[in-house]
Amino acid sequence: MEIAIIAHDGKKADLIDFLLRNSEVLHHESIQLIGTGTTGGKAEAAGFKTQRMLSGPLGGDAQIAGRVAEGITNMVFFFKDPLSSHPHEADINMLIRVCDVHNVPLATNEATAQLLLDAIALRL
Repeated sequence: MEIAIIAHDGKKADLIDFLLRNSEVLHHESIQLIGTGTTGGKAEAAGFKTQRMLSGPLGGDAQIAGRVAEGITNMVFFFKDPLSSHPHEADINMLIRVCDVHNVPLATNEATAQLLLDAIALRL
């Protein structure tokens, strides 16, 4: 199962803390992580093997959306910062739309991501 990890600057620390708290599940051999540039780098620094895409504003969100559309990425954790504006809002909305079109689970906050991971843990 490929899980994409993305976080806005104000949420990157929250995402890394989330990954660390769930490391047992996320280090399972059947889980592969991909991430946008900076988020993926921070995940790698925290000990998670992560295939890195471009930075979100440089097209990383679009790359992940492409993988969702191709059936490669099975789940997306996108810790959005709802209190900040983002110059690449069109790419963010496109990723959300592609997840909806292809029925791919998308968590935009920690509570939803935890529910999805708890469901995965039951199947491992």
